[in-house]
Amino acid sequence: MNYRFLIYISYAYGIPIGKPLVTEIQSRGYSVKYFAEEKETILYFSDLSNVLLTVNEVLQYDPQIVLCSSNSVPDFFPGIKIQIFHGFSVGKRKENKGHFNIRGWFDLYCTQGKNTTEKFKNLAEKFGYFDVVETGWSKVDGLFPLQKISKNEKPVILVSSTFTPRLSLAHSEEIFNEINKLSSSGKYLWMIVFHPKMDKKIVEKFKHLENEFLTFYDTTDLIPLYKKADVMFADTTSAIYEFLLQEKPVVTYRNNRPGNHLCNITQSHELTMALQYVLKNPEELIENIKKYNYEMHPYNDGKSSKRIVDAAIDFLYKDKSYLKPKPLNLIRKIKIRKKLNFFTFKSYLKPPTFFEKGMS
Repeated sequence: MNYRFLIYISYAYGIPIGKPLVTEIQSRGYSVKYFAEEKETILYFSDLSNVLLTVNEVLQYDPQIVLCSSNSVPDFFPGIKIQIFHGFSVGKRKENKGHFNIRGWFDLYCTQGKNTTEKFKNLAEKFGYFDVVETGWSKVDGLFPLQKISKNEKPVILVSSTFTPRLSLAHSEEIFNEINKLSSSGKYLWMIVFHPKMDKKIVEKFKHLENEFLTFYDTTDLIPLYKKADVMFADTTSAIYEFLLQEKPVVTYRNNRPGNHLCNITQSHELTMALQYVLKNPEELIENIKKYNYEMHPYNDGKSSKRIVDAAIDFLYKDKSYLKPKPLNLIRKIKIRKKLNFFTFKSYLKPPTFFEKGMS
């Protein structure tokens, strides 16, 4: 059977989440298309051949499985709606307002590891209209197999920052000055990459730091940068937890959930000593990282996309009569119709079930 998959994203950072899924889906001979909720995201696609540009094109495509890296998805799109997440849980907001906010859109959650699976299963029992399967996260498939030996002549430091001003190191003048000073010394090589929603003035400010030892990257494809770097310097961005999967150390600046898997600093002048410490790859720190990874994302086989696709097809055929109808969600439904400029009374409150192989 030629299943029709739709990868629903909001911002450009959703593209690399979908990329390994596209590879997996196409390798099986199935159809797959993207749809971007934010129109400016279209500019980040290098090829539009598998991108649907309008709601009418989506409805004509008639997907059976919608994989969502966004927090929302139109209820009037056909097919089962599956949340695959746009990042790891990093505690930027209160628990019920962030990663674990149940908004009433999804039929299935494909979770990343034990520390999120348990909570989502408890929520599934509470709400009753969705199911949960642990699969791992598609975006990090490209990290594996791990490259553990650095081939860099000079240590490479990757700087990453969240766009949220109160949590962002990029908004700190002291950190800016410290990076400027350290990059000019030539002791390390620096790579800087920011979230696509970062304030444009901040982006331009850091671009002006470029020199023979510092490069600014305007990209959402972070896996190659992760592989090249020896250490990450970050704040509370979810990119930290992607980087940690390589069992490489991270120095954080005023992280809002510091733990023994991170080397957290609170003052800019502490950065030099922190880098010197983590570049020794201290055994205790690396062991703590491994333990943390096991709870967060225990899969290091690079096959999370395969598990997601398998889980999606299995769920499509699963008898879902045990699930309650999704909530009416009227305010959110009105908002998404306004956003997409598409108004319809159509709404799918329960996911479809295929009872026999070969149904379309």
